Amino acid sequence: MRIKPFRAVYPNLNFITSPDEFFGTVRDQYPEYRESGFFNKTAQESVYIYQIKSETRTYTGLIACTDIRDYLDGRIKKHENTLSAKEQQQMHLMIKRGAIVKPILLTYDDVPEINKLTNSITTMEEPFYSVYFEKDDCYHSFWEVSDGEQIETVQQLFKRQIPETYIADGHHRTSTTALMHERLGEQEGEADYDQMLCAFFPSSELDVHDYNRVVEGLGEITITTFMAKISQLFEIEILKKSRKPSQKHEIIMYVNREWFALKWKKQFLKLKKNNKVLLDVSLLNEKVLKEILDIQDVRTDLRVKYVEGPKGIDDIRNKTNKSENRIGFMLYPVRLEDLMKIADNEQVMPPKSTWFEPRIKNGLIVQEW
Repeated sequence: MRIKPFRAVYPNLNFITSPDEFFGTVRDQYPEYRESGFFNKTAQESVYIYQIKSETRTYTGLIACTDIRDYLDGRIKKHENTLSAKEQQQMHLMIKRGAIVKPILLTYDDVPEINKLTNSITTMEEPFYSVYFEKDDCYHSFWEVSDGEQIETVQQLFKRQIPETYIADGHHRTSTTALMHERLGEQEGEADYDQMLCAFFPSSELDVHDYNRVVEGLGEITITTFMAKISQLFEIEILKKSRKPSQKHEIIMYVNREWFALKWKKQFLKLKKNNKVLLDVSLLNEKVLKEILDIQDVRTDLRVKYVEGPKGIDDIRNKTNKSENRIGFMLYPVRLEDLMKIADNEQVMPPKSTWFEPRIKNGLIVQEW
């Protein structure tokens, strides 16, 4: 990977009284905030160590710019398809702001030398700046690495030991930057779109959570018929109380105010044995949502609502209980090695298959074109 230092734009904390409110509006109001003096710009090019710390978990990564050719040449790997409408929206925002206000989240196999360097700096030095978010009860802190020798060391480690990375969050920002590079990069007077802002977190510093569904699916089918049809696909266990799935190929279903554990029948899974990666979300979309509930395209059908795993069981229950026609499905988290295998094989996962943490806030560190 070819990483580069950059002159970062960062918030002027003297002007920010409520970080939760301010950074929640930066995505759409960055130009106005920048003009009003809410942001400063560093005097020199640097890379940055980025740490998100709560009472229960600390995530540590590195912020730097990346050569767009690493994406075009397949070294930054994707696992989701992008939509042209969202790319159009992203392009409008990028041109309006003249900046990237949120890094693309990339992950890679751990490199001990990089981990040792980042741990040494965060332990021995004070952060460049730190922001506390009350809503999430966590600190987002940055350490500036401006020393030329240290930057060179990091660049060489990435070049020699990280041949590829995987997009965890930011597929549309990545593809849009590539489009702008191809269409506008050579035009005189246009911004330089040959690099993009990225947050590199090793796989040990990344958590993959479940991403669940609440489906408005019983309008044209009775609960009795629905249960009869899914019994052909699953071994069904009635649960005395709610819980999350305990393993791959188990789905927890909530319907008619009752909880069920669904396990795909072995003979059905044998029919799919040639699949290089067999995801529960793909099977659910195909065999239940499409064939039983007649939801032909989960990307556009408004009957499907998505609930990120960290919101918990109660959120699934409450959203499902709002209508007697709803069904809640909780899935086991996709394993990171499965995601990487899918990306390596140039395949894609269904939308909303994974919920990654850490979550990066808009406006904490910005790259201007």
